[in-house]
Amino acid sequence: MKRPNVLFIMADQLKWSALRMYSEIGIPTPSLERLAARGVMYRNAVTPHPLCVPARTSVMTGRYPHTTGCRRNETLMPDNETHAFQIWRDAGYTTGLIGKNHCFVDLDVFDVYCDISHGGLPKGDYLGSEPETKGMEWVRPIEAINKAHEARARLNENAQSPTIAYAVTDYPLEDYGSNVVTVQTESFLERQVAGDRFGGDGSSGDKDRPFALWVSYPDPHEPREAPRHYVDMFPPDEIALPPMRRGEFDEDGGVDHLGDAPYPPSGEVSPAPEVNRVLYAMLGMDEDREEDIRNLVSVHHAMTRLVDDGIGRILDKLEELGVLEETIIVFTADHGDFMAEHNMSVKGGVFYDCLTRVPLIMSFPKGDVPIREIEESMASTLDILPTILELQGLASFEGINDGWVGPAPDTSAVDDSKTLDGHGKVRRELLRRIQGKPLPRVTSAEPRIAAFSEYGAGGPPVMMSHLEECEKPWGYKTLIETLWGREAQGRRKMVRTVEWKYVTDPMANGAGTSEMADPEDELYDLVNDPWELYNVAHDRQNAGVVSGMRRLLAEWMIETEDPEPVALPSTIGRSS
Repeated sequence: MKRPNVLFIMADQLKWSALRMYSEIGIPTPSLERLAARGVMYRNAVTPHPLCVPARTSVMTGRYPHTTGCRRNETLMPDNETHAFQIWRDAGYTTGLIGKNHCFVDLDVFDVYCDISHGGLPKGDYLGSEPETKGMEWVRPIEAINKAHEARARLNENAQSPTIAYAVTDYPLEDYGSNVVTVQTESFLERQVAGDRFGGDGSSGDKDRPFALWVSYPDPHEPREAPRHYVDMFPPDEIALPPMRRGEFDEDGGVDHLGDAPYPPSGEVSPAPEVNRVLYAMLGMDEDREEDIRNLVSVHHAMTRLVDDGIGRILDKLEELGVLEETIIVFTADHGDFMAEHNMSVKGGVFYDCLTRVPLIMSFPKGDVPIREIEESMASTLDILPTILELQGLASFEGINDGWVGPAPDTSAVDDSKTLDGHGKVRRELLRRIQGKPLPRVTSAEPRIAAFSEYGAGGPPVMMSHLEECEKPWGYKTLIETLWGREAQGRRKMVRTVEWKYVTDPMANGAGTSEMADPEDELYDLVNDPWELYNVAHDRQNAGVVSGMRRLLAEWMIETEDPEPVALPSTIGRSS
């Protein structure tokens, strides 16, 4: 029996609250709403790492950055990691990646590879950047694509301020990066359904071969540039800006600005950690005009809607070709963006929801996935791979480590270089490596109360004293100048439930010296303070909450401490 297709759609740096289906400050996204209407929407999904490469490698392996070693943007998929596309290749799928990579170095697993990122077509000047396509030529003329990305190359030279840069342009719509991805995907689907093998063995006539395609939109990641037609949909004076709190990043936590604020009830607010204050010193928009902030958000919304319209076109194409019902469809983002929350834009190694919380939708009605349902419990993008494998019939995670299973499975027909066993299922020892878990509602898995994220590689902190050595005015250029140090600093960990978020770093100044919370800890009451404006980690009323969240972190760290799962016996003793 033919296995279902997989269409995995990812937007780059798209925060959850940019979508009206998630937040009152978001915009309408009709195509994503259409997709959610034929599947399950996860309201509280979290990225395991709010940075491109660590997030993407984790999604593709189902393993945390501290396990894969992919803790920085400079460390792409290691050779020894088993990932989704190896499994799908071995299972006989036509495999493809169209759009931004920033994940894979070895491209042999792809039948089709067409890389385009934020600045346009790749030049081969960074790891994982491959200028040549594989399996398909670009549908749009290369000269036209390059022309349509000229404004992005000059954007920072023409920035509105050190912290804000955006442009509204009038290139042909089909040549903007995200539309290039859409057009290429439409062509891929047409050729795939017609039996094209894209230059592989048996180049035609194989119409029953399923496909696994990663459609990786480079928007709405900066540079912030969008076609005028889309920007006009979101007039700046109609933009809903997120709430702000004066003094949030002051050294005293802004206690002078609490006034008559109803929260926190005790009035005990902790200062933001130094890493947060350093980031705000670079990205804070205190000196920027509200007009420019609104225009920036308008362009970001336009880029988001461009992606949404592309998704609608892809859904239409699947339906037109008669394969919509045969296809597992997943949509998510690698991580988020401040985009005016906390009076900043872009991202930078902190754990506010605008960076760590992401949209997540899964659809496959034919596989008994419910429709028009919303799951409120915690989820992780780490859970996407094990969920897809179950829906494909390639794996079952039930009881993977529960009890003693009796005689060891027959491995006599297994090729160790392959990911599948002799029965066409993912090998059990590889399933044990996956740290994500199948998602509830989509599968029979139980809901989970917590999700986790991390940042840093154990490096020394980047402090205000380091920032003072950078040329002023600080801004986006300073963000890039300090990038490597900030990516590597510390070992920050986040645990989030529906009600609370706790962030700590065992390497921070003063860690382990406090009876309740460490000096640099953060705690947010997500029920009463959903925009995370008040750090209440050191409010004594919350001592029990901090203790409980630390326990969840400890359990997670213990559960995931082995880079490779320890071999377990199949019986309780030699004679059993």
